[in-house]
Amino acid sequence: MSDPPPIVQFRAVNKHYGAGPPVLDRISLDVAAGEFVSLIGPSGCGKSTLLRLVSALSPVTSGALSVDGATPEQAREHLAFVFQEATLLPWLTAAGNVELPLRLRGVPAAERRVRAAELLALVRLRAAAELYPRQLSGGMKMRVSIARALSREPRILLLDEPFAALDEITRNHLNEELLGWREKAPFTALFVTHSVAEAVFLSNRILVMAAGPGRLHAGVPVDFPYPREATLRERPEYFAKVAEVSRLLHTAEEDRAA
Repeated sequence: MSDPPPIVQFRAVNKHYGAGPPVLDRISLDVAAGEFVSLIGPSGCGKSTLLRLVSALSPVTSGALSVDGATPEQAREHLAFVFQEATLLPWLTAAGNVELPLRLRGVPAAERRVRAAELLALVRLRAAAELYPRQLSGGMKMRVSIARALSREPRILLLDEPFAALDEITRNHLNEELLGWREKAPFTALFVTHSVAEAVFLSNRILVMAAGPGRLHAGVPVDFPYPREATLRERPEYFAKVAEVSRLLHTAEEDRAA
């Protein structure tokens, strides 16, 4: 039997804004359904732009991009985007924010409430359902943001540095929880980060990007089996993989300098 087609496929994709310099240069990339792929690289290499192309928030300048067998615009219903900021509506409670995508899709109120309660329980915020964003910590806000994204039951989840503003303990804990949520509500993930350690812990593949313009520099498989426990961070093979990706990130920086 032949392999199933990739759920995301870039073919010689270029991107620039107006008459400005190229942001992405000849990106060719396949992402298989079920993969967790992290994008890492120096600032300005186009990591976030790549997610914006997949989500149809910005159009491809040239080349071909397919998402779930369709154009990005046609595939919007099958994906969700989690940004670096939680972007919660301050006048809605945690439950109201999780319900919002369902309300916009016309889901009946009773069904929305049940689904929001399930998702808040999944992210361990059942007791915070009636709190407003101003009453939540940074980590709690991000959990609500992820629960809201999962309410769409996405086949593809795009995450643009969602934990960057959090302290290391909270960040590590949410990394572990994200993988746990993925076990219960499977999705393909494209995850942007500046943290090599985070990328290694989460991913089964890491793409190292170079800048000037943004392009793929190297791909690194991460073969640690799922589910992954916090103790993975203590193992020699984990440190070895972090060192390998760090070296490639350094050569990506040198590539830009050249």
